[in-house]
Amino acid sequence: MSRIFSFVIASAILGVSVALAVFLVSLAPEPSRTELPPQIPFAQTELVAAGTGPIPVYGSGTVRPSAEVGIAPQVGGKIDWVDPGFQSGGRVTAGQTLIRIEETDFLYRVREAEANLAARRVALLEEEEKAEIARAQYELYIAGQGDSDSTSAANPLTLREPQLNAARAAVSRDEARLAEANLALSRTQVTAPFDGFVREESVDVGQIVAAGQTVGWLFAADAVEVVVPLSDSDAALIPGLWDLRAGDGVRRVAARVVAQYGDGSYTWEGYVDRSELSLDKQTRTIDVIVRVPEPFTAGVRTDGSDGSGDHPPLLVGKFVDVEIQGHELDGYSRVPRAALQSGNEVWIVNDGGVVSIVPVQVLQRTNDEVYVTGTLESDQTVITGGIRFATEGMRVLTGVDPTP
Repeated sequence: MSRIFSFVIASAILGVSVALAVFLVSLAPEPSRTELPPQIPFAQTELVAAGTGPIPVYGSGTVRPSAEVGIAPQVGGKIDWVDPGFQSGGRVTAGQTLIRIEETDFLYRVREAEANLAARRVALLEEEEKAEIARAQYELYIAGQGDSDSTSAANPLTLREPQLNAARAAVSRDEARLAEANLALSRTQVTAPFDGFVREESVDVGQIVAAGQTVGWLFAADAVEVVVPLSDSDAALIPGLWDLRAGDGVRRVAARVVAQYGDGSYTWEGYVDRSELSLDKQTRTIDVIVRVPEPFTAGVRTDGSDGSGDHPPLLVGKFVDVEIQGHELDGYSRVPRAALQSGNEVWIVNDGGVVSIVPVQVLQRTNDEVYVTGTLESDQTVITGGIRFATEGMRVLTGVDPTP
């Protein structure tokens, strides 16, 4: 009896436990269902743009003067005057007197040369008169001899011809000495050879200078140059580069120089003047010379605004960026730089998200874009990120990234 009762009690407890468990399970919340992410990868994309116009060639370099000379007197002496504008940063014009050397000694030499020349001219007149008298006397002598043909055989000394030639030579010599004295006197004033700016000077009134001693440096104001080192592939994009001649005003390849000043960028228009005919020994690049006329006029801001403050000139020694107008080619495209894959490939996304791999030839690289040729069309979609590799025919998702 007791065993049956124990079994009933155990069964009742088990049943209550099962019922309670079922009841608790029924009260539990439904588990949330999360959809699995798609197995097709997502790719970031941008559009291809059709290329038009010249292909730009980018480079950089340092501004240098187109011409620079040292100022040195051709005669020595004491400086008795210096132009107030002849100092660092000063502007001078062609023919402007920069310094003057004391003239006293040179004036004395001119007067001495004039006196000597006057004496020589008197001596020449006397010798000419003596020669005329000698010829007349000789002709009378010959006439008395009855031989009119003997005058051609007369001794030159008899006719005083060597003395006359010596007197004439002495006059020519003293004329040259007077011209030399006047030239030395004119050289006491040192003038500017061209319009320019004073880079530096080291002369003061009272200073004694020697002939040929450099007292300052001028650089030309009409133009400056920028030496732009380019790779051979970039240099090949410049039309007619090897036919350009220095100073040729007919054939010009346009260029633009950009310099930073303060909070803005400023531009000046220039042109490719010439190129060096040898490679740089260290960088193995080609030096292309860009010439900028009127560099010391105010530059134009690249953003088109007036900005704040005065617009600067193109300063000598400034490191600048240069954009050269390259060849005008047909059938090239501009793609984002991130779209260019290793091996010079571009991954195109066709309809339905199918990837095609297109090989391209790179013409030019910039910070943001790449100029290429290949079987590309305008407004095609190219992959710029999101995937690390692609195969021909694989599918990708574009648009908004579905992953959070």
